[in-house]
Amino acid sequence: MGVDVAGLSVGDSVTYLQPGAYQVVRLVAAERVVKLPAGISAEFAAATLARGLTAQYLLKELYVVRAGTRVLVHAAAGGMGAILCPWAKALGAFVIGTVGSQEKMAVARGHGCDAVINYRTEDFAARTSEVTGGEGVNVVYDAVGRDVFLRSLDCLAPKGVIISYGAASGPVEPFDIQLLHHKSLSVSRPTLRTYTATREDLNMRAAEFFDVVAGGKVRLEAPRRYAFADVRQAHADLEGRRTTGTCVLLP
Repeated sequence: MGVDVAGLSVGDSVTYLQPGAYQVVRLVAAERVVKLPAGISAEFAAATLARGLTAQYLLKELYVVRAGTRVLVHAAAGGMGAILCPWAKALGAFVIGTVGSQEKMAVARGHGCDAVINYRTEDFAARTSEVTGGEGVNVVYDAVGRDVFLRSLDCLAPKGVIISYGAASGPVEPFDIQLLHHKSLSVSRPTLRTYTATREDLNMRAAEFFDVVAGGKVRLEAPRRYAFADVRQAHADLEGRRTTGTCVLLP
């Protein structure tokens, strides 16, 4: 440990948020290190920290979800869905989730979704309208991107917000901004870097995430494990959308 490091001691269990993690030993600035509370394992933190931090600002700051908020979460069976859906539900939201296969529908229901839609076999905008009694949702959390973005605009209630924070199907293509005019809609394309730019923000968001996990509001299964030698297969599974929940590489 370097000199003048405060809040950390040799032997502490820690995690960190910094690009380039495919190494066993890292030199990391102390301001990017998060001390793990009791009950949170290093393996769990490695698999979930970035997603937990993202969920925190998506639900608590970028759009403040409250009791009665109607939420649509794309990729509800994935690693982010496993956190976003139950956390939004704990905040009092009505949660609709979309998935890309019949097999993943039960997984999304297990994440706390009030309704689940297979966007490959159903018109998810029409089903969202049906499920909400024609009112639409207040916010769409979109980690899919190109395949669902434009139709997601049709899911929104007046003054609704679509937050495009991922692009599993490819980046969102250029679109006519006038599509937002009719219902006074808003679009956001955030990055986690902005919301964890300071040590204070990083630790605050991590503490909130770990608190909801410790309090049982978000219950996560153990991550799917891959040996480091199988890193190619891990990437192939992620790119092919064959995974649910979170994944971790082990040396």
